[in-house]
Amino acid sequence: MKKLIVSSSIATLMVLATGCVGPSGLIGGASAGLYTDVSGPLAVGTASGSSKVGTATSKGIILVATGDSSIKAACANGGITKIHHVDYHVTSILNLYVETTVTVYGE
Repeated sequence: MKKLIVSSSIATLMVLATGCVGPSGLIGGASAGLYTDVSGPLAVGTASGSSKVGTATSKGIILVATGDSSIKAACANGGITKIHHVDYHVTSILNLYVETTVTVYGE
């Protein structure tokens, strides 16, 4: 019984420590256990200017994530058909709350 409790406790701590919505994939970047607030470039397109801006955001709280922070959603929100460049911003608190925003600049 004691082994079951210890194993369950370790598994629970691992899930809470890593979170399920943390920065990953192309935007892996720097991540801290307590608080993370990072931004950076994600991609560059072929458009010659950046007169339009579109953003898309997704949020995760504990084990539930919602939203669409894709480049496609950001382009749709800004009416962008040609991408100049793409930036991202990730805020994470204890990996229990994570917010990712993708900003697309273009025409």
